[in-house]
Amino acid sequence: MKTIKGPAIFLAQFVGDDVPFDNLAHLADWAAGLGFKGIQVPCDPRLIDLDKAAASDAYCDELRESVDNAGVAITELSTHLQGQLVAVHPSYDTLFDGFAAPQVRGNPAARTEWAIAQMKLAAQASRRLGLSTHVSFSGALAWPYLYPWPQRPAGLVEAAFEELARRWTPILDAFDAAGVDVCYELHPGEDLHDGVTFERFLAAVDQHPRANILYDPSHFVLQQLDYLAFIDIYHERIKAFHVKDAEFRPTGKQGVYGGYSGWVERAGRFRSLGDGQIDFGAIFSKMAQFDFPGWAVLEWECALKHPHDGAREGAAFIRRHIIHVAERAFDDFAGSGVDTAQLKSVLGI
Repeated sequence: MKTIKGPAIFLAQFVGDDVPFDNLAHLADWAAGLGFKGIQVPCDPRLIDLDKAAASDAYCDELRESVDNAGVAITELSTHLQGQLVAVHPSYDTLFDGFAAPQVRGNPAARTEWAIAQMKLAAQASRRLGLSTHVSFSGALAWPYLYPWPQRPAGLVEAAFEELARRWTPILDAFDAAGVDVCYELHPGEDLHDGVTFERFLAAVDQHPRANILYDPSHFVLQQLDYLAFIDIYHERIKAFHVKDAEFRPTGKQGVYGGYSGWVERAGRFRSLGDGQIDFGAIFSKMAQFDFPGWAVLEWECALKHPHDGAREGAAFIRRHIIHVAERAFDDFAGSGVDTAQLKSVLGI
């Protein structure tokens, strides 16, 4: 069995203009000071030049050195925003345009090609940084039709996943050539948001070996999906792990859909680690049971608590939950040392 690596932290929610949140080296020092051993790095130009990282070993060596000096490791690169732009339904064009480079805004076709190119650069950058996993979103073409009213035309969902697979297959092939797994965060708002949609996608990409899962139980609580059974079913495809808490407290007025409420007023909302309802003891036990090979990465999102408190408390929370796995069975001391002949005798054969 493997002991999960960690604690680590996803930096996306902490990047800013002020020190120590203004560049990768400063953030690495900050994370190490809180007790983190790893950092998950968004492909944000304030932290990493993706073009350089894809092309230059020397640049990647400098990046690694800057975080090694702080005493942390890069766990994965993240392209959540770029992955989102691989597939955007026209109803979201205006809102998602801000995620794209200025030169492709207002041009959905150019934006899609830019996003696909960014993903392929991320494959090369991950390889040069010596990483084996990468985290992202799938994007969404069918999401506006999640609830079947008006009735969905026959074949609509199938056509959406066929197109999603057409766009993602060359990206997955690029990651395969780089020796890196793509781990999709299954997330409401994405076409890949639960087990059923992930299986639809796997079928559409011919069970591509690089199509894997970033497991984040908070999104399953908000969907009312069994997040422990999910690990039993999909553990072979779970290659990345966001440790994020959530709670779901339905009322007589609202449930899963939230009534368009803000995050504080929603029945389902994200919380800092330990403040929600998720059974992380059971999750970490299952991860140990199934030999999860990666990092336990805090993704801080909370409707109430200050992010710096959430980060500080989160490092200790993850550290407490990581199971240092046993090297031998607990009952080995009672082994009787029986040989094959004795086994047959015991069985009467």
